[in-house]
Amino acid sequence: MQLAFDLVLMVLLGATLFQSVRLERALGVLKRDRAALEELVSGFNTSTRQAEQGIERLRTAADGAGRQIARQIDTAAALKDDLSFLSERGGRLADRLDTLVREARGLAPAPTPARQFALAGPEPGPDPDADAPPSRLRSQAERDLFKALRLAR
Repeated sequence: MQLAFDLVLMVLLGATLFQSVRLERALGVLKRDRAALEELVSGFNTSTRQAEQGIERLRTAADGAGRQIARQIDTAAALKDDLSFLSERGGRLADRLDTLVREARGLAPAPTPARQFALAGPEPGPDPDADAPPSRLRSQAERDLFKALRLAR
């Protein structure tokens, strides 16, 4: 019986020795993996800090761009108002020039005082080109119209 007990004990010691060698190898791998894991965590922390700094730089750049766009929008709104005013004025000048050209050609009756007020122009004084030939009147009217259109742009 003693011999059977010794044999069982030797088999169990052999199995224990085999398991301890396996466990030692696994612990060695775990130590190597732990060092790699620590290196990986360190790299991840560095990447996270860099990403946070990048986000802050992007936020700062976006705020600056937003302020610049707001300034450009304000400037554009002011220019829009100016252009609307010039466009209205150019339209009135074109109507007035059209009326003056028609009068010079004898195609339309002289404007009434109410019509002159609607054209929003000063009351014309004596026309210096009244005795000029019609081609000169037409050329002057065209020049005035082109000048008004250029101002309206």
